[in-house]
Amino acid sequence: MEAVLSALQIFLAVMLIVLILLHSGKDAGLSGAFGVGGGGGRFGGGALLERNLTRWTIGFGIVFVVNVVVLLKI
Repeated sequence: MEAVLSALQIFLAVMLIVLILLHSGKDAGLSGAFGVGGGGGRFGGGALLERNLTRWTIGFGIVFVVNVVVLLKI
């Protein structure tokens, strides 16, 4: 069980790093390199993509913290 949770923790950490780097900042960050901050696309534009990216980041962050607590309790 601990091995599975540890592997999940590594996956969550990598995903959080990627998601945080995709957020656009003052200089458009790495999101400009991957086209996340682009204008109107078929997904409704940059504002919708940024909002969804924020939701995914918060979700992964919550699961990350819960997994840390569970690993500490084991």
